[in-house]
Amino acid sequence: MEKYIISAGFISLMITLRYFIVAGVFFLIFYIFKKKKWSYKKIQQRFPVKKDYAREIGYSMLTIVIFIIVAMIVFVSPLRQYTQIYREFSDYGWGYFTLSFFMIILLHDTYFYWMHRMIHHPKLFKNVHRVHHLSYNPSPWAAFAFHPLEAILEAFIIIIVVFLFPVHRFAIIAFIFFMMIYNVYGHLGYELFPKNANKHRILKWFNTSINHNQHHQYARSNYGLYFRWWDEWMGTTDKEYDRTYNEVKNRTV
Repeated sequence: MEKYIISAGFISLMITLRYFIVAGVFFLIFYIFKKKKWSYKKIQQRFPVKKDYAREIGYSMLTIVIFIIVAMIVFVSPLRQYTQIYREFSDYGWGYFTLSFFMIILLHDTYFYWMHRMIHHPKLFKNVHRVHHLSYNPSPWAAFAFHPLEAILEAFIIIIVVFLFPVHRFAIIAFIFFMMIYNVYGHLGYELFPKNANKHRILKWFNTSINHNQHHQYARSNYGLYFRWWDEWMGTTDKEYDRTYNEVKNRTV
């Protein structure tokens, strides 16, 4: 029993701190310390108000509880013995460990695109995804601002991964932190990719904060997470994406 309590405490602390440290650092830099100096760079020129931040953090706390429960099921509960999580790096080597990290990212990107499109269906949007879209002008705190049902869908990728192929727990942890950072960037409201990245032969395939900001603003396109290829292949890229990207990156004081 003591082992479960210690594990629950560690997992809870890790997931909670991950959100507040990553989102908090970006929020302090872009919305507090550099707000006036960099405001001309903001994708949507207006800033959210305090009640928006409070709503985003409130729903994020519910999401954190759900993520903790899922993590306990995967890593601590008796169900773990049926997963493909392994402990020793030597079991598969460092090459596979590195490969598995990128496999998770690619799998998650595909899962997210199709799950995301599914919950935009009118019959699901109102009861599952609308909460997240209350942040039509998102801040870093919106990264976890999900309805509990959507939070379950978001967390389900971890369950898929641990049953689908062998994966070291540290590969999952590394992925989770990468996902958190990219998710906060997507909701940042500022574009960190350089000018003309949307036309670069490699960088153009990466999802950008402008791309996801358009999704929040209009809720009609740009369903991808890390990459843009599913949107391109399925014809769901916003027609104004390139124009908006160029307009934002060409702004001057």
